[in-house]
Amino acid sequence: MLVLIGYAIVVLSVFGGYGLMGGHFGALYQPYELLIIGGAAIGAFVVGNNAKTIRATLRGLPQVLRSTKHDKAMYMELMALLYVLLAKGRKDGMLALESDIDEPANSPVFAQYPMILSDARMIEFLTDYLRLIVSGNMDPFEIESLIDHEIETYQEEGEVPAHSLTRVGDALPALGIVAAVMGVVHALGSADLPPAEMGALIAHAMVGTFLGILLAYGFVSPLASLIEQQVSERIKLYQCIKVTLLANLNGYAPQLAVEFGRKVLYSTERPSFTELDEHVRQVKNR
Repeated sequence: MLVLIGYAIVVLSVFGGYGLMGGHFGALYQPYELLIIGGAAIGAFVVGNNAKTIRATLRGLPQVLRSTKHDKAMYMELMALLYVLLAKGRKDGMLALESDIDEPANSPVFAQYPMILSDARMIEFLTDYLRLIVSGNMDPFEIESLIDHEIETYQEEGEVPAHSLTRVGDALPALGIVAAVMGVVHALGSADLPPAEMGALIAHAMVGTFLGILLAYGFVSPLASLIEQQVSERIKLYQCIKVTLLANLNGYAPQLAVEFGRKVLYSTERPSFTELDEHVRQVKNR
């Protein structure tokens, strides 16, 4: 929703200001220049990316229109789940978690946290490392290194659409100049026209430069930036899981382990020590 609101502000500001200064909107209606810029941008995008990147970008675009769910409530739910799992492992032994991590969809523990359970990739991430911990064949340093590699891979994959859109955004002003130059060529090819008509043709040609810059910095580049921000927010979930599991492996009690996880969260979503402590107490009493 914020994306659409932002786009509306861009359009109203640019065209509203143009109208208030007495500009003629008819001069801005240049569908052929838009065809040149848009078609060339799409073509360059296809040429500059492989099929995997193109598919990832097309899949990622609808997601940026949805509101992010990485808020305090989700982090609290994640830390509560981690606490329950680690407390169960500490009390009954880590082998007691096998049935939960093998079939999380049928686990009564995971069923209490539907927001986390609905995220298949995060559940896979969490259960994979719990399996390694249950096996008891890896030390904390090995697990930490493995988690770091997986998080790095996830970040690289998640930022692929952002990088591809950034390159398109960087190219759009130049493609706008291409459209403008072609418009000027068209105008100069009609040099026998009256000055008023020649002026109109040149004005129409300059619209190409305007459109290229507007599309780049008003639409495409901000979208790439938003995707990067969403990836960073999601990675915080994995980092929270990582730090909590490692703290538990190093001998800290579950309640202290989730406190380690709390400290890596962004300050805007991070619950206070008291909030987390009260939440954990409520989980204990269930």
